[in-house]
Amino acid sequence: MAFPFLLYLSFLFLSLPALSLSQQQQQQPPKGYLIDCGAIGSSMIDGRVWLTDDGFISSGTAKNLTVPNLVPTLSTVRSFPIRNGLRRKFCYVARVYRGARYLIRSTYYYGGVNGLDFPSPPVFDQIVDGTFWSVVNTTEDYSKGLSSYYEGVFEAKGSTMSVCIASNTYTVSDPFISSLEMLILGGSLYNTTNFDSHALRLVARHSFGHNGSIIGYPDDQFDRYWEPYEENVSVIASNTVPSVSGFWNIPPSKVFERALSTARSESLELRWPPFSLPSSTYYIALYFADNGDSPASSREFDIHINDIRYYNNLIVGSEGAAVFATRWPLRGATKITLSPAADSNASPLINAGEIFDVLRLGGRTHTRDVIALEGMKNSLRNPPLDWSGDPCRPRDYSWTGVRCSEGERIRVISLNLTGIGLSGSLSPSIANLTALSSIWLGNNSLSGVIPDLSSLKLLETLHLEENQLTGEIPSSLGDIESLRELFLQNNNLTGRIPDTLVGRPRLEVRTSGNQFLTPPPS
Repeated sequence: MAFPFLLYLSFLFLSLPALSLSQQQQQQPPKGYLIDCGAIGSSMIDGRVWLTDDGFISSGTAKNLTVPNLVPTLSTVRSFPIRNGLRRKFCYVARVYRGARYLIRSTYYYGGVNGLDFPSPPVFDQIVDGTFWSVVNTTEDYSKGLSSYYEGVFEAKGSTMSVCIASNTYTVSDPFISSLEMLILGGSLYNTTNFDSHALRLVARHSFGHNGSIIGYPDDQFDRYWEPYEENVSVIASNTVPSVSGFWNIPPSKVFERALSTARSESLELRWPPFSLPSSTYYIALYFADNGDSPASSREFDIHINDIRYYNNLIVGSEGAAVFATRWPLRGATKITLSPAADSNASPLINAGEIFDVLRLGGRTHTRDVIALEGMKNSLRNPPLDWSGDPCRPRDYSWTGVRCSEGERIRVISLNLTGIGLSGSLSPSIANLTALSSIWLGNNSLSGVIPDLSSLKLLETLHLEENQLTGEIPSSLGDIESLRELFLQNNNLTGRIPDTLVGRPRLEVRTSGNQFLTPPPS
């Protein structure tokens, strides 16, 4: 059967010598960060160090929950203020290895932190770098006394990576976060995804037939979470566990200890994931291994998803098999059917599955502009609280006062921070924002000198009035041919107005209120 809508489909079957459980337990935990948000000190949990979040974020308020008997990483949160329904993001920023693939997991437990007026958790957004990751809605889990977690796979595009909590128009009380994990994945995992342009958002990951707690580290060397999953079908135990060291995506051996199965002549039908999916393109990986109950058995079956052929005549032996599709369109309820082949003398079975939404990356602000804005931020004593993460993306969450261009090359084209009480100085790095057409920094408390801005060849408007700027007006401002407005009134400027700014056509210059300013030469 043809798949005209299927963009790319790949399959891989691997088997290598088995890796014993004791060898797995000796593996080192994945490298990266375990961040206990809002905690006042680092802690050791199950042999792994959880860090405080002070070194990763400069905004928000650390709060303790009063709910008894919580695990340590749920007992505190960092909360972020909403303001007049504005969309604002607050970002954790971590040093990372450029080009490495990171598993990012955020965990939320509300605990009534916003007070009695808000008994239900707020709904808000989360963002990675410049890409919208997902809406955070923990209401259903919280009503059952449960925490909620979200997981994704993102590639580091630079030396830092940001994970942001963002209030939206539907956010009615302060957003929060309980913990954040940023862990390096093995380079071979999910490597058929083009991480140059896409990321993966976890939809579901289950160990079929497993009825215990979530499988994580050390069973999974990358600390992915495999949730238990049972349906009204037979659960069988395995007499053999395949190698996982060479298995595609390296699932933990524990998921192969049990499987869902059915009678030999019957098809196995799963409603998985166990909820309706929005229309999108998904990465689907299914994992199988023969349970070894009969050496002479031949386990062969076809796989269909929503009655569309996914794979034909899959032969599953004790060494195991993984079948995956990198871009498979789904919408609504999903049905997976395993149908025994005519000459198969063993029933179909399935051990585990993963499904991710394939996210298109939202773009990134030009590196030169990011560095320039960071320099400007560092020169201010009180920069806007949301000046972290990507300055321009997602578009609805650009930094306060920052306006950006559209298209593939994302540049900062305007700064408007008029009258927000800024203090500090103007960093010379502002001159590296070479796409700027306007700068509005009037009515603040900025001090120091005006830097050389002659590199801003597109600048039309420069408003620095009503500040505490000192020194002379740079003569280099006269080199900006596009300049139409230069407002410098009511500062503490001295010296002479440069000849190149006097009487120039189509340029309005205002300098009143600078009492030590000498008149221009006649």
